[in-house]
Amino acid sequence: MLGIGFPELVVIFIVALIVLGPERMPQVARQLARWVNEFRKAADELKKELAADEIEKSKDEINKVRQELLNKVYHPLPETDPAKTNPEEKQAQKEKTQEKSNQKVSQETKAS
Repeated sequence: MLGIGFPELVVIFIVALIVLGPERMPQVARQLARWVNEFRKAADELKKELAADEIEKSKDEINKVRQELLNKVYHPLPETDPAKTNPEEKQAQKEKTQEKSNQKVSQETKAS
């Protein structure tokens, strides 16, 4: 409680009693109690809102990571099943790779 002990509270009470008088002291104490309760409610409400915001941010981050993982795991791979490719396609692929390698070799010889 803000580092105020019992002896300090007694001193504050005595000073308030002298300044306010015994007639106004109960009214001021009630008003002070209302302010303290309102302040506590506002502080608790603020804590709940901040916690809800943090939870929402965490949920968003978790969903992003989840989506990235799902994309990596379920990303369709190109079809490379040899049983599904016909011999003509195999020959065409071989020719393409030969052409690419020939182009690379010719580029290397031109460069040197």
